[in-house]
Amino acid sequence: MVTDARAKAGIAFATSHADDPFEAMATLSTELGNEPLAGAIVFCADRYDRDSLARAINRRSEGMTVIGCVSSGELTDTGYDHDSLAMIGFPARDFRMTSLCFADIDNFDPVSAREAVRALAARADRESRALGDRINHVALFLVDGLSHSEELLTMTIQDALGDIPLIGGSSGDDLAFRQTAIFDGGRFHARGAVVAMLSTTRPIHVFKAQHYQPGPAKMVITGAIPHERIVTEINAEPAAAEYLRLVGHAGEELGMEFFAAHPPMVRAGGEYHVRSIQSANPDGSLTFYCAIDEGIVLSIGEPVDRIVGMEQLFADLHTRVGEIDRIIAFDCVLNRIDAQQRQISRDVSALYARNRVIGFNTYGEQYHALHVNQTFSGLAVGK
Repeated sequence: MVTDARAKAGIAFATSHADDPFEAMATLSTELGNEPLAGAIVFCADRYDRDSLARAINRRSEGMTVIGCVSSGELTDTGYDHDSLAMIGFPARDFRMTSLCFADIDNFDPVSAREAVRALAARADRESRALGDRINHVALFLVDGLSHSEELLTMTIQDALGDIPLIGGSSGDDLAFRQTAIFDGGRFHARGAVVAMLSTTRPIHVFKAQHYQPGPAKMVITGAIPHERIVTEINAEPAAAEYLRLVGHAGEELGMEFFAAHPPMVRAGGEYHVRSIQSANPDGSLTFYCAIDEGIVLSIGEPVDRIVGMEQLFADLHTRVGEIDRIIAFDCVLNRIDAQQRQISRDVSALYARNRVIGFNTYGEQYHALHVNQTFSGLAVGK
């Protein structure tokens, strides 16, 4: 359990595996302690009834800004976790938090959204002045992971934020791909998004890391249905069959484990980014987690040593913010699947636990103006 003394020492965190949402929230409330909180983030397993969980959250957080989302796995003090409810609490003596919800992103209007986000940033600036003279701001972003709207929302919101960095993740539903949801204003919203301004006197730093590098195999998207993120042809051949051939596994069955191990990568802005595949379709096409279009050239990603890379990342974050209080992470669910396939889940979990990583497994990540896939991204908060 998280004692009061531990909660007062830094960012509060608690988790529960109780089946009943009211019992789970009672446990979280006890473990978070009595330290006044400026706001909180909730990550929850898909198994919870969302209306019941919303009532349970509201009962324990009256008057406080709480955002959150449904996940495809949680990151807790033990590393990879599952079927849990987790809450992160930001102590009011060091933080301020205020949020803005886009409840219907199917009708998202970039012009009005920019105005609303600028107003949110101005409000955060005013309300955080009581903390001191030197305030750092970051925008935490959560969005429906099945909306196919992440690119537009991320670019629009980051543009409105200016120099304030955006970091976040796409909500999941434990690989069911039926309906995800975000939480804000006391209830869950399907087809929604929320951006929360977190302001603090603490040192903070946003980051993005991936565990793959481009290999020699290339492919050109020659057929696509962009608004559905579907690729029908690669190199003028049926997409799934050609992808398998390029990877060197022609005739094998495609699935989540295979996609996680062999992610396509695209070069943009001088860097390579993963463009993860979500599913293989009966007609031989492929559905992606991100925007895709004809003419895009992709490479097949090859794995690097994840443990070595992560150890270097955590060392770099320590250099940037000093002693780390918490790392709030948005870790793609495909990273988790690939770790299981490579039998390094225990090592990754131990590494996360040692470095005080908390967060959730996503259907995609947002970093500044980018919507990316199969990254380990997040916010490092110093003490």
